[in-house]
Amino acid sequence: MEISKLGAFGLRDHIIEGLEETCHASTLLGLTDDAALVAPTSGEQQLVASQLLLEGIHFDLVYFPLQYLGFKAVTSAVAEIIGMGGTPRQLTLSLGLSQRFKVEDVDVLMLGVKDALALYNIDLVGLEVSSSYTGLTIAVTALGSVAIGEELRRSGAKKNDLLCLTGNVGAAYMGLQLLIREKVAFDGTADFAPQFDGREYILQRQMKPIARLDILRQLQATGIKPTAMISVRDGLASDLLQLCHASGVGARIYEKAIPIDHETVGMADELGLSPTLVGMNGGDDFELLFTIPLGLKDLVDAMEDVRQIGFITEAEDGVRLVSSGGSETTIVAQGYHREEEEDE
Repeated sequence: MEISKLGAFGLRDHIIEGLEETCHASTLLGLTDDAALVAPTSGEQQLVASQLLLEGIHFDLVYFPLQYLGFKAVTSAVAEIIGMGGTPRQLTLSLGLSQRFKVEDVDVLMLGVKDALALYNIDLVGLEVSSSYTGLTIAVTALGSVAIGEELRRSGAKKNDLLCLTGNVGAAYMGLQLLIREKVAFDGTADFAPQFDGREYILQRQMKPIARLDILRQLQATGIKPTAMISVRDGLASDLLQLCHASGVGARIYEKAIPIDHETVGMADELGLSPTLVGMNGGDDFELLFTIPLGLKDLVDAMEDVRQIGFITEAEDGVRLVSSGGSETTIVAQGYHREEEEDE
């Protein structure tokens, strides 16, 4: 069905018809009026995080299914709330759609959005649809809450704190490189079969990543409050540098301690890339990097899917990677730039 047959308001109503009832008491008014009405619980403060995804910049629909894209769009904003120690509760969604998209395409996109809303237990409280001349645009804003004084910022790391990382890194980037490779290899024939066998994990990490709300819950249940935390979205190296800059500290991380999945290593080897370089600079991991006081080491050791990868130093010691052979190199990251560092 052509979207023009429904119009913007009709499409909005069509999308709303398939949504579940709100699940949070803090959602006082959702999609029925000019604006949402949200009231944080007493003793809590609100967190807000926004993400913008542009076709041709952040995703390619030649190989990225709309359903997975809807899921990933929600995850991208939710991960920022979790990165500050918050619980995601509400979400707003805006779509810019060119004429090539049909109502059925929007339905498929919304399947992924609904899956993510259910997984993270979130209410959709804002929805806007508009025509676009430039393909598909998705804008999401996640709202969350955290107890007053319990927010986890990037700026609290102290000398001798341990650096901890959830899950593994580099897999999403290798999944992207695999998709790009198969797009280039596609010969236009109906029986073309992309070579994905044995690479299901890295594809899942690229196309349907899951934010680490489970780790946040483990930390809270164990009574561990990180001194600093950041969502790993731009790559481990870049996000480590951001955390250290915000905290005014340096760091040492160990190459042999960086968690990299065997599929990531295999794909990196196949493409002639260094697994360590991929693990340090690959994006879209949606893991958590956090610091804890040395005295909490045993508690973190008992947690599932968390690795200690290094420790915090004085700022003048820099941010450095210790290789398996014991040599040290200064960590740099693509896209990471600060004027004051350039002046140095």
